[in-house]
Amino acid sequence: MKIGIIGDTHDHLPNIGRAVEALIQEEVDMVLHTGDYIAPFVIPLLGRIPVRVVGVFGNNDGDRELLATRSREQQNIELSGFFADIRVDGERVALMHGHDRALLAECIGSAKYDIVVSGHTHQCSIYREERTLGINPGEICGYLTGNPTYAIYETGERVARMLPL
Repeated sequence: MKIGIIGDTHDHLPNIGRAVEALIQEEVDMVLHTGDYIAPFVIPLLGRIPVRVVGVFGNNDGDRELLATRSREQQNIELSGFFADIRVDGERVALMHGHDRALLAECIGSAKYDIVVSGHTHQCSIYREERTLGINPGEICGYLTGNPTYAIYETGERVARMLPL
């Protein structure tokens, strides 16, 4: 199963549109969003992705109630608060924004999860701690690094790769 991973979109509509197109071109089977959508008007754009999208809130998502409402209006988007514990193709995934450093460290160090997906730092990274693979897709917005990125994770091979937008 091919999973697209994005985050820190921060209302950058042109880059969000490019990310949606890239994920469609990659023919992903699912998308994970690490939060910091910012405004609710971003959600319908993500709704154009023709697969299940699971996301969490980030620390900059102010109008969480309206973000949740807009997500429920889409057929494919599930917004799971600040943390999601999901199963994907038999693998246990922790999805969070990453601003709660203690939660992130606990999930990575607990060995409960096959994959821990987080954002917040705007820095793309793939790392491993014992059996747990950590993935941070970087930022779609490109505001902090100037380099918008996203990640693709293949469940069968347990391999992640970073891609420029």
